Amino acid sequence: MKECEVPKHAENGEDMSESVVVTEVRNRSLWIRLNRPDAMNSLTPEVLQAIDKGLDQALESNDVMTVVLTGTGRAFCAGADLKYVRGQLGENGTSAFLAGVLRTMNRLDRFPKPVIASLNGITLAGGLELVLCCDLIIAAKSAKIGDAHANYGLLPGGGGSVRLPRVIGPTRAKYLLYTGEFVSAEEMREAGLVNQVVDDSQLDAATQKVADTIATKSPLGLQRMKALVDDGLDQSEDTALRLELLASEVHAFSADLQEGLDAFQGKRAPRFTGK
Repeated sequence: MKECEVPKHAENGEDMSESVVVTEVRNRSLWIRLNRPDAMNSLTPEVLQAIDKGLDQALESNDVMTVVLTGTGRAFCAGADLKYVRGQLGENGTSAFLAGVLRTMNRLDRFPKPVIASLNGITLAGGLELVLCCDLIIAAKSAKIGDAHANYGLLPGGGGSVRLPRVIGPTRAKYLLYTGEFVSAEEMREAGLVNQVVDDSQLDAATQKVADTIATKSPLGLQRMKALVDDGLDQSEDTALRLELLASEVHAFSADLQEGLDAFQGKRAPRFTGK
């Protein structure tokens, strides 16, 4: 288990002697665990920096196939640290913080390896925005999910008003945005945001099972498939279909595709190399 280095004291005076994010490699997945349980894993510049360092670690390792983002304690992430935000009002720090939030969110959204959100508890505001940047979402039954910006007169700053309607539809998204209500993980599964809802005690195991399944696939194929899905959502259907065809034609020359076909012919498990 590796701790991301952070300053000993945050700008809001909080003792930061404990690592705000802890990373751990399990099989071929890198777990990035937000580690501010007393603050419900709320986001500060130090937390964002530590998430970025975890993503760097995952990107640099060919052995890491997936990233898992989760939290410590009763919250996945309750959004921005409002104590920190309040201390930045009227200063350039507010703009800098929001720019940092969006930069980390966008990097997570565009990360070339699959990212799984494992929701261990309360997921609000910026926490929901983190989830919206992940590819797959596994949630504990007890998890509560909401936007909550409206509860404090805030606006989304990490893509919530943009990404949420694209995932669950504008009507459902506006309800969460306008009311600030928290809803169950099961309701969000029915809405299309969450893939699986599991017993709290089974969350880590269920998440790891999905990560391990993904790890058996072609790294190159996964990277290209993720790009096709994400890029296709921003294109017309005809354009997206042409891009898919072009990508498939290029992919036909990959070693991983040949290995997959050879494995099928030989009735054995493929040994992908990502090339």
